[in-house]
Amino acid sequence: MDISEKLLCLFSADVREADGEYVVDVPRREIETGSLEPGETYRVALISRSESESNDETDGDTDVSASRADDGPQPPVEPGEMRYVEIEDLGKQGDGIARVERGYVIIVPDTQVGQRVKIEITEVKSNFAVGEVVEEST
Repeated sequence: MDISEKLLCLFSADVREADGEYVVDVPRREIETGSLEPGETYRVALISRSESESNDETDGDTDVSASRADDGPQPPVEPGEMRYVEIEDLGKQGDGIARVERGYVIIVPDTQVGQRVKIEITEVKSNFAVGEVVEEST
């Protein structure tokens, strides 16, 4: 499956009915990390679960919460990894924000928009990472 470079976030959610409409809830973390802004319009793609995932969840011996925890993709970075990134935006606390594969966010303190830096990944979460500047690019 091809994934667009414009992808801002990826999460699993159930479709539910509310007042005659069908709703997909966006996790709070996607707003808090700056991936999405309330009030903005976004394109939404829905991807069905594979046959094996559907069978696992209907099997009585499977823990549904455990199988859903593994639904999302793994972060594209690892602690200790070195990367060259360009700061694209500033977060609410003034930290630089870079985006890498699939729109994954890396927060880089003490940087400015447009700056290209070599960073070391110091912390990795499912929806964002933190990097420390190792070297400023020219």
